[in-house]
Amino acid sequence: MKKFKDKSWYPLTVSICIGVVLFVLLIRLGTVLNIIGSFLGFFSTVFFGAIIAYIVNPLAMFLRRKVFGKLKNEKTKAALGNACAFLLLIVILVFIGVLVIPQLIDSVKIFAQNFNGYVDGLQRTLTAIGVSNSTLDLSSFVNNSKDLLNTIKDYASKNMDTIMSATADVGKGVGQAFIALLLSIYFLAEKDKLKAGGARFLKALCKDQYEKVEYIIKQSDKILNCYIVYNLIDAMVVGIVNAIFMTIVGMPYAGLVSVLVGIFNIIPTFGPAIGAVIGGFLLLLVEPWYAVAFLIFTAVLQTLDGYVIKPKLFGDSLGVSGLWILIGIVAGGKMFGVVGILLAIPMVAILDMIYHKFLLPFLENKDEEESEKEEH
Repeated sequence: MKKFKDKSWYPLTVSICIGVVLFVLLIRLGTVLNIIGSFLGFFSTVFFGAIIAYIVNPLAMFLRRKVFGKLKNEKTKAALGNACAFLLLIVILVFIGVLVIPQLIDSVKIFAQNFNGYVDGLQRTLTAIGVSNSTLDLSSFVNNSKDLLNTIKDYASKNMDTIMSATADVGKGVGQAFIALLLSIYFLAEKDKLKAGGARFLKALCKDQYEKVEYIIKQSDKILNCYIVYNLIDAMVVGIVNAIFMTIVGMPYAGLVSVLVGIFNIIPTFGPAIGAVIGGFLLLLVEPWYAVAFLIFTAVLQTLDGYVIKPKLFGDSLGVSGLWILIGIVAGGKMFGVVGILLAIPMVAILDMIYHKFLLPFLENKDEEESEKEEH
């Protein structure tokens, strides 16, 4: 092999081969991405488990330091911290399920029972704001509602195989989620060993550049942790404040709407608007003034959240301008959908850190070296 490397034609040959491979990959990019996606799909449950472990890890570390910090045995502290973190996660999920599912079922029942009254009220509201019956007449929809229900029943009876297949897929998804939760427990339990193995591999791979790579990984981990933790806290604060307001005013569906508002608040920029529209629509069907009061309160709450709560929580931990965040959200949404939108802010912060810490100094030093060569 060394004999070939010493030949004058070796670098050119390697470059041509790499160029040909890249050209083939580019012209077949869609096929390559599909193959990679299919291959990674086999490990989707494993990835999901790793993501759960990563999200739970800050809580486990907090419990390990603050609650079990006086214990001398590190393995005992880690085990108790992990167990309590997962137990708390399960309690929160069960609480949300107990709070939301009954209200969701009641909402569907009430909606079906009072469907005609809701449509009449909505028609009166549209008329009051200047939309005439000739422009949008909902009475025909009410008259045909029974026919619509019969149509749905006929469709369900004729497509029972499809419905059963969809139900089986849902059951499969629930099973995979349970397996992912079990895997996340193992990931968190083996976290220290995995970190040591990853560090050893990086040292062997990067050699002289290991310190830079380690710095990028640690800073990226810090940014992601800050973003996840503070975003979840912010969503809980917004959901709780919204529930208190709706309860005081006496609005229906306080639990259901508040959980939806809190969940959608996790999605940056567009999420709060989606939560407000869904909550406003549910309240509009019951009483129009409920929807108006809810939307006004949501506008005030989101203003406070954007200018008071989030700056207090995030502080200078991310330090990225709003313009780059918006560009990142748009680009991330176009490339990776909802996942891209959710991860846009930390990814932009990580790229900003790499640019200012490594790329910009490298370019500046390069310009200085070139200017020094020209002087000599």
